[in-house]
Amino acid sequence: MFDKILIANRGEIALRILRACKELGISTVAVHSTADADAMHVRLADESVCIGPPQSKDSYLNIPALLAACEITGADAVHPGYGFLSENARFAEILGEHNLHFIGPKAEHIRLMGDKIEAKKTAKRLGIPVVPGSDGAVTPDQDAMAIAKEIGFPVLVKAAAGGGGRGMKVAHTEADLQLALTTAANEAKSAFGDASVYLEKYLQKPRHIEIQVLGDGRGGAIHLGERDCSLQRRHQKVWEEGPSPVLDATARAKIGNTVAKAMQELKYIGVGTIEFLYEDGEFYFIEMNTRIQVEHPVTEMITGIDLVLEQIRIAAGGDLPMTQDQVVINGHSIECRVNAENPVSFRPSPGKIQQYHPPGGLGVRIDSAVYQGYVIPPYYDSLVGKLIVHGKSRVECLMRLRRALDEMVVDGIETTLPLFRALVREPAIIDGDYHIHWLEQYLAGQKAD
Repeated sequence: MFDKILIANRGEIALRILRACKELGISTVAVHSTADADAMHVRLADESVCIGPPQSKDSYLNIPALLAACEITGADAVHPGYGFLSENARFAEILGEHNLHFIGPKAEHIRLMGDKIEAKKTAKRLGIPVVPGSDGAVTPDQDAMAIAKEIGFPVLVKAAAGGGGRGMKVAHTEADLQLALTTAANEAKSAFGDASVYLEKYLQKPRHIEIQVLGDGRGGAIHLGERDCSLQRRHQKVWEEGPSPVLDATARAKIGNTVAKAMQELKYIGVGTIEFLYEDGEFYFIEMNTRIQVEHPVTEMITGIDLVLEQIRIAAGGDLPMTQDQVVINGHSIECRVNAENPVSFRPSPGKIQQYHPPGGLGVRIDSAVYQGYVIPPYYDSLVGKLIVHGKSRVECLMRLRRALDEMVVDGIETTLPLFRALVREPAIIDGDYHIHWLEQYLAGQKAD
């Protein structure tokens, strides 16, 4: 097992990793920018190191500063969390070159799945169903038009190196394609330094369903069920739940076993998430995230498996915690991402939290690093915290979520709590009858009213 882990992140995920380390008896090192000097994980860690000014490029993305922090403190492993350097293959390699363990997949797998075109080719080779689309990058010429006609409009233009909705445009007709290609390529170049784009069939009302996997790097891998992440705004997840309201045990086992078999063949190590669009009973691979997900607590609540703890154990050479037939899905869980944003315009609302009261009770969990008096800085994402609830059934879970949302108090800044209080009472949400475009259509309707 590792002696000391440096947590190369901030906010709630840094605190989440710190808790897992403490339960394993591992010493922790918190790194922080000058803006995060008073952060909760910094206060609770065994040691802390300031790695630069507020801007991410000068602190949390500063690889030389992170290496120096490891050397100063004697850390022997680094946990990257999510975001920042968590899917940076070169960072994983550099750590290895300095005899430091990267708590995550092999660099080759990060690189493979980070290229959306290669990831799709690999998924297809491994027997994972994929969305109909181009075999590689396309250019704004007749070749792209021919491929689009073969796929059938509408088509989705996507950045090959992208994520988070950037470099992604829909072309509903032939007339739309040229502009969509050019705009997506320009966005991709600006966001990722790579203008490559590819085409996929644009599905009309799909669900976004992802499968959680865990591999030991030696050919063993299991799946831990699915999460339904269909409630999204601008391709950003807002509400996640598991199990999905639209899958039965047969469908779950079929896609889960397909994915687990693929990860066994890859000899994947650690946690990973394979994301699909699901429509008319069919799954279509869209991407793989080679890191812990923001929404991992949903899976933890319904399986009882501590994913972050298992990440660390497996990275240290441990075995999988159980066999596939020992995985049991218990009840239902929902996570709401509470952001420091205006609930209507979604404009960021950094500032000082004057009053903070997290909800409690059976089946209620808060993953947050904020506290009363904490100042949310303007330099990073606007996540205040994740409210996660669990119930014996989806109905019980929804009622518990409604109660927890009504209890939660975050004053001094604007948050998205009012949005969730409305959503949990919406008939379509109660019925589980929604898709990836539902929330944006709902929000557009609210503005119209």
